[in-house]
Amino acid sequence: MILNELYRKALDLVPLNTDEGVSLYMNAPLDELIFIADRLRQYHNPGGAAGWMIDRNVNITNICFSQCAFCNFCRKKESPGAFVTTMDEYINKIDELYDLGGDQLLLQGGMNPDLDLGFYTELFSRLKQLYPSLKLHALGPPEIVYLSRKERLSWAEVLSALMKAGLDSLPGAGAEILSDRVRRMLAPAKATSGEWLGVMREAHRLNLPTSATMMYGHIETVRERIEHLVQIRSLQYEKEKEHYGFITFVPWPFQDKGTILLERDGVKSSYNGPDYIRLIAVSRIMLTNIRNIQASLLTVGRNIAMVSLHAGANDLGSVMIEENVVSSAGSGKRFDADEIKSIIREAGFIPVRRNQKYEPV
Repeated sequence: MILNELYRKALDLVPLNTDEGVSLYMNAPLDELIFIADRLRQYHNPGGAAGWMIDRNVNITNICFSQCAFCNFCRKKESPGAFVTTMDEYINKIDELYDLGGDQLLLQGGMNPDLDLGFYTELFSRLKQLYPSLKLHALGPPEIVYLSRKERLSWAEVLSALMKAGLDSLPGAGAEILSDRVRRMLAPAKATSGEWLGVMREAHRLNLPTSATMMYGHIETVRERIEHLVQIRSLQYEKEKEHYGFITFVPWPFQDKGTILLERDGVKSSYNGPDYIRLIAVSRIMLTNIRNIQASLLTVGRNIAMVSLHAGANDLGSVMIEENVVSSAGSGKRFDADEIKSIIREAGFIPVRRNQKYEPV
């Protein structure tokens, strides 16, 4: 009876609290969760379309002082293989992106102590001068917090400067799990939960489109997963009605290959397919005010991504011409445009190419 009451509230778009979300996650049969989540997906996104896009992830640098325990990509400045991408490299990569039909660059990397706000504004401005139609989906809340401290500016001032230079949208990078208990163990030098949420609050106030993410399957509890969803939903309710806010939510499992968490602490990824489907479904139920949920095709692969489209997700993300961070920790699932469209069709949906704002292209 308790589950039926929760299902009824979910279908009526009544926000479930943390205890109710935990109860669903721990006790609801997976097939029932899938059914409820699919009904809600149809409410938020009527019809049989599933989104996908073409972009390229270029890492600005792999030098980072944070040295997060789950990251196998970052390097210290003096380490072999440490780099800062050059303008010639950007030009070659963007030319290839345009040749393949894409026009968005996902720019991410480490928090490099040698790179200041002027470096990023000059980079963004130069790229926009060379490629006026290029969309920059770049950095994330931890970088904004870092630059704010370095420059002694507010988060809003840093975001405004980056937007003026050409920033089009802010990824949800660095969210991991919005629990300071977890963050102290995984990434003590990175932005706290409150700082991550605070930067996103300022981005929403400035009407800068953002995404929300979750990297799970390491040391977090189910309750902390649900608390993460509730915090994202609560922040979304704060935004002005006509502002973008969080356009999408993207959960993906921890990739453990070569990470400090695995090698030093023996923490293996707890990922399994049914649990990912459960997380997608519960996310759709809990996030009453976020229209889009993206399944991480790059990390979970074809079959689980297909099932995700029937469990609340309405998007399979990007072709991702280039990706180095999660790939460095063991994810090797890449798909070209024809493959991703074929996956969507095989799942029984209509592939619709879209941009970062989830507008059809």
